[in-house]
Amino acid sequence: MSDEKDVLASNPGDISDEALPFGPPTERERPLILLADDDSELRTMLRAHFSRMDCDILESIDGADTLEQIISHRPNLVILDVMMPELTGWEICKYVKQRDTYKHTGIIMLTGIGPTNNELTSPLFGADDYIDKPFEFGELQQKVKAVLEEKEAPALN
Repeated sequence: MSDEKDVLASNPGDISDEALPFGPPTERERPLILLADDDSELRTMLRAHFSRMDCDILESIDGADTLEQIISHRPNLVILDVMMPELTGWEICKYVKQRDTYKHTGIIMLTGIGPTNNELTSPLFGADDYIDKPFEFGELQQKVKAVLEEKEAPALN
């Protein structure tokens, strides 16, 4: 995408529920989780952790790709890094939370900016939760389960 402001300013045509590759968010048997981080090692660790559970996983490597994946697939949950190329996690979170189309999409911010900044900033952009790097996978898994439950998504087993 050439200009990130154009991406955020546009309101892409709504994809019908029938056209969603994984089906509508509220009708899935397994939660769809998007791992959005420009750190390939972290994505690999997250994928390894969540692949042992009953869920479908998508990955994205930058902000523009993340927004495209959200629009195309409407994941039940996005584990979203704050600092990414193209668009920041905060910009993506704000975009998603301002549109009713994505009301079933939970967002957990994954950052290294520190717990105080996270505690103050995450609610401003509408994130459902946050976790600081480095983190314990058990804590992340608890947060994922809680957000999926709140969004009435299929349970993570």
